[in-house]
Amino acid sequence: MREKIDKLEENLKSVIKGKDEIIHLVLNALCSGGNILMDDVPGVGKTTMAKALALSIDGDFTRVQFTPDLLPSDITGSSIYNPHEAEFRFRRGPIFTNIFLADEINRASPRTQSALLEAMNEAQITVEGVTYKLEQPFLVIATENPVEYQGTYPLPEAQLDRFALEIKIGYPSEKDEVEILFSRHGHDPLDEIKPVINCKEICAVQKFAKSLNVEKTVAHYIVKVIRATREDDRVKLGASPRALIVLYNSAQAEAFLNGRDFVIPEDVKKLAPIVLSHRIILENKAKYAGVSKKTVIDEILDSVSIPV
Repeated sequence: MREKIDKLEENLKSVIKGKDEIIHLVLNALCSGGNILMDDVPGVGKTTMAKALALSIDGDFTRVQFTPDLLPSDITGSSIYNPHEAEFRFRRGPIFTNIFLADEINRASPRTQSALLEAMNEAQITVEGVTYKLEQPFLVIATENPVEYQGTYPLPEAQLDRFALEIKIGYPSEKDEVEILFSRHGHDPLDEIKPVINCKEICAVQKFAKSLNVEKTVAHYIVKVIRATREDDRVKLGASPRALIVLYNSAQAEAFLNGRDFVIPEDVKKLAPIVLSHRIILENKAKYAGVSKKTVIDEILDSVSIPV
């Protein structure tokens, strides 16, 4: 399984240059079964990353451009009347896939965004009182532009809480930008990507990662970090129990990716800012004072004693 994941990592590196740590986080979400929110400026490779991941997996991939006029039924599907059989038949929407790319998710209305809530949390959707299970594995990768707010709808806290990781890709270095130019000379590197792992194997990886050992002391450390976000005076809304589970599973996936069959506190400390930053809400006084969410989480991690 590790060999398959290593080949998957090579595929992503062949397209996304100089972002090895970002690629590692994407693989962490895949192995832990979590969803990804890519919040960054246009043109840094958010959609390309999602496409490269989808092409590397022998599964289905769907990309939906979110717009203000997009309806929930455009995502979930709807019942269509068949005149020959004189009955309604459910026509599946693009959500029935393995990797679902919600491009510029914050451009759709809250009503449409809410169509993803059940899918992201329970891997199923309910339409007209009927529940449909989604394909496995199922991963939502959503992108949004943080610098252009005209015509956008901010994601509500309930939806942000369903994203395991919030990733910011950032601009590449000068050296990497030169490499990007030459890698696209005369061809698109995405055209050369071939599947290296299938859906059944990904499900096996996810199951194995969640079976890795977590000592009680490390589990207590995770709980203390989560509870500290609720007790900090600068935080209006702390991390939820769902965040606790996500941090636990992400730490297990991190151990797997690093070739260990057990979780260490450093796994938790590394992932906590990425798992928790988009889940907490700061008090207005803290925000106006220029305090960032990352600063608060970093100080919480420094204050909670690490088990030895």
